[in-house]
Amino acid sequence: MTAQQSSRQPTPGAGTSLPPGAQIVVRDEEWLVKNVTRTEHDGDRIEAVGISEFVRDQEAVFFTGLERTRDGAPGIELMDPAKTTLISDDSPNFRRSRLFLEAILRKTPLPQSERGLALADSFLLDPLPYQQRPAQLALSGRNLRPRMLIADVVGLGKTLEIGLTLAELIRRGRGERILVVTPQHVLEQFQHEMWTRFAIPLIRLDSAGIERIQREIPAGRNPFTFFKRVIVSIDTLKNTDQYKHHLEHIRWDAVVIDESHNLINRGSLRNQLAQLLAPQTDALILASATPHNGNARSFAELIALLDPAAIRDPERYSAEDIKHLFIRRTKVSAEVREKMSGQWADRGPSESVHSPATPAEEKIFEELAQVWLPAEGSSVSDVPLFPYTLLKSFLSSHAALSSTVEARIKTLVKKDDPEATGAELAALQRLRDLTAGMTEQDSAKFTALVGQLKAIGVGPRSETRVVVFSERVQTLEWLRSTVPAALGFKGKALEEAARVMHGGLSDEQQMQCVEDFGLADAPVRILFTGDVASEGVNLHRQCHQLIHYDVPWSLIRIEQRNGRIDRYGQAHQPQFRALILTSDVDGAKDDRTVAERLLEREDEAHRSLGTAEAVSGLYRAEAEEKSLIQDLLKGRTVDESLQHTAEQAGGADDFLADFFAQVDDTTEPAATDAPASDDSSAAPPQAHVPRLFTTTREFVDEAVREVFPDAQQSLGMDRDPENGLISFKPPADLVHRLKALPPDYRREQRLSERLLVTLNRKLADRSLVRARESGTSSWPEISLLTDLHPVVEWLTDKVLVKLGRQEAPVITADVEAPVYLVQGIYSNALGRPTVVKWMAVTGDKVTDDMVGTLREAGIGPTMANPLRRHDVDGLRAGIPDALEAAEAFLSRHSSEWDEALLAPIEKYRQRLGKWEQPTLAGEETKDELSRLADSLLTTGRPMLRVLAVLDSAHDGSLAQA
Repeated sequence: MTAQQSSRQPTPGAGTSLPPGAQIVVRDEEWLVKNVTRTEHDGDRIEAVGISEFVRDQEAVFFTGLERTRDGAPGIELMDPAKTTLISDDSPNFRRSRLFLEAILRKTPLPQSERGLALADSFLLDPLPYQQRPAQLALSGRNLRPRMLIADVVGLGKTLEIGLTLAELIRRGRGERILVVTPQHVLEQFQHEMWTRFAIPLIRLDSAGIERIQREIPAGRNPFTFFKRVIVSIDTLKNTDQYKHHLEHIRWDAVVIDESHNLINRGSLRNQLAQLLAPQTDALILASATPHNGNARSFAELIALLDPAAIRDPERYSAEDIKHLFIRRTKVSAEVREKMSGQWADRGPSESVHSPATPAEEKIFEELAQVWLPAEGSSVSDVPLFPYTLLKSFLSSHAALSSTVEARIKTLVKKDDPEATGAELAALQRLRDLTAGMTEQDSAKFTALVGQLKAIGVGPRSETRVVVFSERVQTLEWLRSTVPAALGFKGKALEEAARVMHGGLSDEQQMQCVEDFGLADAPVRILFTGDVASEGVNLHRQCHQLIHYDVPWSLIRIEQRNGRIDRYGQAHQPQFRALILTSDVDGAKDDRTVAERLLEREDEAHRSLGTAEAVSGLYRAEAEEKSLIQDLLKGRTVDESLQHTAEQAGGADDFLADFFAQVDDTTEPAATDAPASDDSSAAPPQAHVPRLFTTTREFVDEAVREVFPDAQQSLGMDRDPENGLISFKPPADLVHRLKALPPDYRREQRLSERLLVTLNRKLADRSLVRARESGTSSWPEISLLTDLHPVVEWLTDKVLVKLGRQEAPVITADVEAPVYLVQGIYSNALGRPTVVKWMAVTGDKVTDDMVGTLREAGIGPTMANPLRRHDVDGLRAGIPDALEAAEAFLSRHSSEWDEALLAPIEKYRQRLGKWEQPTLAGEETKDELSRLADSLLTTGRPMLRVLAVLDSAHDGSLAQA
């Protein structure tokens, strides 16, 4: 390449991007590029860390459109590759050069054309192909952006699937800024899984976190610019105008919304939040086991958040229309069933425990049957559904019935219409009198519960734990106050043995309940909980026993409850019991009328279909219950009601059953973009990730030797060669990076004083298990050094800056002529790499297998460094020609490499051309999607960088060390 040609090398702000790992000069200081994103008005947004003395380890953000020198020239200088300075490497075994090359390989994002998974087997979880499918779908290119709805049924591990997907996006430079939105009671659980399993740190913005952040950041500062990876509850975001203002000015690489069925109601605050976030992010991951309410248009609106052009007619569409956005499996799906054999015990039957009503309860059944729910004649109440509200309260407990009665009396008294309410008030007063003197001795279900708890071993000298569900807060509180004593708990244990969790608790209180129940050494043995725990909460770590004190009148809700202990990771067979209150009163609608039959139907559906949510065709717990009560008023049985609703739903929305019925094994590979293979459980294809070091362990070991030759003294580093534990005191620059970790974790483990890390997965897993067995914290003291771990990233940066500004090493190697190692990157208009090539240039011969060339030349950990002199000036003179040959090679093959990108984009264009959907979006949205498609194609010339030169040994004498 001539000097004139090299001057045409793209500069920042001229339509190209800077590759992470590149060194730049800004304001006469040197910086290492960490991440680059394109902005609408200010050019490239460059996140960098200082490497020259004055700014060392400082983090900064620069905008190519804003940085200018005094004379108006661009203020960000990208090193001209033709001006690369060559230096000799005097390190043992050319360690410095090998580490530098490996660091560049690690820091460079994988190109968009790479569809395989790069990190799937490197985390603290079992490598299950079905859990890798969502990441595979996200990278498949079947949608313009990594957007999808993960709708696996309860318990399959959606959180792990999300973590795998985020990790792959991070490896591609598309996950620097992440926002996770979850229900408040699973904030810590989700945060815990992301860090302990994947080393993805999320800052939690719960009520306590908000107060802490307000103290730490400057007044008025947008917290979403201060923290790059955040987890926050949907209730916090939707109810805070301040957050809405902040969110309007933030773009994300990835947004995750868990339990996304809560977004469906158009016009709700949750829906408005989703509508705000969807256009502000590249990747969007929605997760829900129950993602639609049975209404085609509502579900289409949810899908439109992912891809506005996916559905042409929101009233009628098929699974084929959205297969590029949707993934769903059940426990009976072939891929899940085969891989889970022996690892996830089949659940036990739902056992009905009949509890004959006591005399006091029979009197209430009599009153309800004769006055409120007579077989013939009208009810005393003019509100048709209220008698069933009374019945359900009573079937829960006399405490719940008393509360319902009191609330209704207050309502009627306010009406001040004795003529209209007199009879109902009198009937309510009779119920009030009947419940007034009742105690636990008058409750058949209480007696049955205590008996069942003793039978399964819950007691003062037992480790057995149990979850007890009830729909009524009054029932939960009453049980909490009475059951522990009945089981023999005394003194301090009486207070600690049971916990109550319901929606009336704060987010902090709810998360504490879940954490305590999951710690083996915690004294809690019984968790009395409402259905707030039926969505997303892991209760299976120390528990496989669940009791329905009362049964929800919804198949979906029963299934959600059972899924709290019947989920991936459960080591024992889940056991389910339901307390069934029975009566001898004529016409009494006891638990055999509805609850027992629903339990049977849920169990049947789970075993045959893997899920019960499609049975009624209503797909919403609230809708199921309301429909069932209305049918009971009409004299239908439970089975007749379910059949009726299924028939009613089998009209315009019948096709939606395609998504929620049993997965057909013959269509599963196509629906999930799995490889075309006879074995649908085959693992997704692996990415081609060039590596000079075989493992992360080798890289970390060598990096520590190079950067901290006196690590034992300077870092206080201790290493256990037998189990792989590494212990050291983090220096100030690493402590600064650790601020991105969960504050509770940093504080509890005192990370600023000493870090415990390992590359031994078994050791890390044992540490995680020990944490769960602790009574103080669920955070493990030892973390696994994945490629995403801050310590690995810190060492990688340390290695990169060992070389000076625009320097490349010369390595003595077994080569006939000088070999120039050149990195070439094509990018799209968004600044993302579309093609990344690692080239070896010898004269006019170019290969794109740099690592293979290095191995053939004998470059490795056992090579000797002879400390030979090289003709550095002569080698530097050959750089322009090497760059010219590299660019010519890239130009010749660019159209071939682009094919992987062009095919899915062209397919999307065809679909977009047929799009007619004025009810969901207008032509402006269609134009935006068309521009997005254009922006994903390779544009401009490649970015070139000289990384090193391989040179044969000269005949001169050994250089002085």
